[in-house]
Amino acid sequence: MPARPQRRGAARRLATGVAVLAAAAGVLTAVGPAGADTAAASDKHRPGRTVDVQLLSFNDLHGNLEPPQGSSGTVTETQPDGTTKTIPAGGAEYLAASLRNARKGHDYSVTAAGGDMIGASPLLSGLFHDEPTIEALNKLDLDVTAVGNHEFDEGRAELSRIQNGGCHPKEGCYEKGKTFPGADFPYLAANVTDEKTGKPILKPYTVWKHKGVKIGFIGVTLEGTPDIVTAEGVKGLKFHDEVETVNKYAKELQREGVKSIVALIHEGGLPASASYNDDCDNGGAGKGISGPIVDIAKNISPTVDALVTGHTHQAYTCTIPDPSGTPRTVTSAASFGRLYTDTTLTYDRRTGDIVRTNVKGADAANHVVDRDQPKAPDMTSLIGRWNKLAAPIANKPVGYISADVNGRGSTAYETPLGDVIADGQLEALSPADKGGAQLAFMNPGGIRSDLAHKASGSEGDGVVTYGEAFTVQPFTNMMNVIDLTGSQLISALQQQVSGSNEASPKILQVSKSLTYTLDLTKSGKDRIVTDTVKLNGEPIDPAKTYRVAMNEFLAGGGDGFPAFKDGKNKLVGASDLDAFTAYLGAHSSQSSPLDPPKADRITIVK
Repeated sequence: MPARPQRRGAARRLATGVAVLAAAAGVLTAVGPAGADTAAASDKHRPGRTVDVQLLSFNDLHGNLEPPQGSSGTVTETQPDGTTKTIPAGGAEYLAASLRNARKGHDYSVTAAGGDMIGASPLLSGLFHDEPTIEALNKLDLDVTAVGNHEFDEGRAELSRIQNGGCHPKEGCYEKGKTFPGADFPYLAANVTDEKTGKPILKPYTVWKHKGVKIGFIGVTLEGTPDIVTAEGVKGLKFHDEVETVNKYAKELQREGVKSIVALIHEGGLPASASYNDDCDNGGAGKGISGPIVDIAKNISPTVDALVTGHTHQAYTCTIPDPSGTPRTVTSAASFGRLYTDTTLTYDRRTGDIVRTNVKGADAANHVVDRDQPKAPDMTSLIGRWNKLAAPIANKPVGYISADVNGRGSTAYETPLGDVIADGQLEALSPADKGGAQLAFMNPGGIRSDLAHKASGSEGDGVVTYGEAFTVQPFTNMMNVIDLTGSQLISALQQQVSGSNEASPKILQVSKSLTYTLDLTKSGKDRIVTDTVKLNGEPIDPAKTYRVAMNEFLAGGGDGFPAFKDGKNKLVGASDLDAFTAYLGAHSSQSSPLDPPKADRITIVK
């Protein structure tokens, strides 16, 4: 999901400079721009003439090398009788094992990803600027990935280092005698260009080749990346329309003689069901999905044979008709390494194209990365090595909870963990000398996990470690307190459900001082019942000025909240992570753990 800003502090300072990313080695040959003609798709499947190519894919890993905690580490599966089952899933030890097992018996197999491999990562990876995750991806033989918005969290120069290698410019090398080698797979960013030169900052596409089979991969991130990453993270860059960019480079690949094309798009959809194995095409091709990817898929050239998507952290394998009306496969494997997608692409050796019929785009299914299978030993070793380096910081207790405090894993508009975070921000910034905040807002996309009661290590059940708190709030954004009039405050609430957020509402998490009603039976900004908006039980006065706390990303208008950019008298406070851990420490103990809030500040009318 969208979320943000570059990391701050000694371990989070943005490197500066200009990135020139080299092509990755291996079976993928990076290809420069060229040009193309549209080729007619073959619908003939003749023995000896065609070969099945296995496309394994996943997306939105976000540095989750260890199994995610709480509901963030489960998937929902629909059973034959219609009931649902919750299955623990994820973790690099199991993802590697799953992919390696899936490849067995497949002479033609390529592994691709849909972006956000790094960024918003748990402490194990985030503390080391995601070097552990890139090392893991190298080991599990990822062939290619698109960039996602989170690949820009620390800016262009850091993304260059992630691709090309080298020790961190501020913190140096983390392991004695070892230099970070960089990714041995190419990052693709066809729609991200340098503002001055107009040239792509990364390779726009690459070609996978094996025994005469050639498949081109084009990688793009969502055009709206600047709206969900801090300005510093995307400084000097321009982000272009996904459809126009993919179509442009599809033509160039065709002109280079590459007829089989897969688009890796870091933008996604919202399936009708939360079950990973739901039939997305029940009722017709693409009937079970909505969201931005639908219009994108309907307008990308028919010369593109399949779309691997991401960003929304949802699971689906759909067919959405291309501009010619032919169904085309569009997939997403949820997030955090809990699923992988196995797609069969039938390659015609005579035409060099993928066989697509009027019945379906390709055979595709999502599979659970279950934790019942044996672990991949090399991943166990990798995790243990980096955990040893992180342990002095990660294992420190910062609070105690009596039960799971759900955040990222909750599907509700208001979550218990969101309430805790907002209350912590208000408490940290309410003193007069700290900003005098009267209320606090937290963007939901910045809450990256749950707080699970069950111990993740040896700390004991109910203990919240610094590493677990970091996993929830990994951006380390500085807190801001600003003046907003009551009118501006109401406008901000309305922007949750209007403008760029109308189709997919972004409901801010609120401190206990603020209450209001959200009426989902209405549309647009009318969903906010303005006369119910109250601060400490008193109606908001449109003409009065209020002191409002939020992280710097929101204060800069991020996530579609331009009203916050008009705030006055800004005071910069502690980091959001510091506010969070301080609140946990002040409001819990081993004998008196924190209970999950009721999450009843926003009254929902459906």
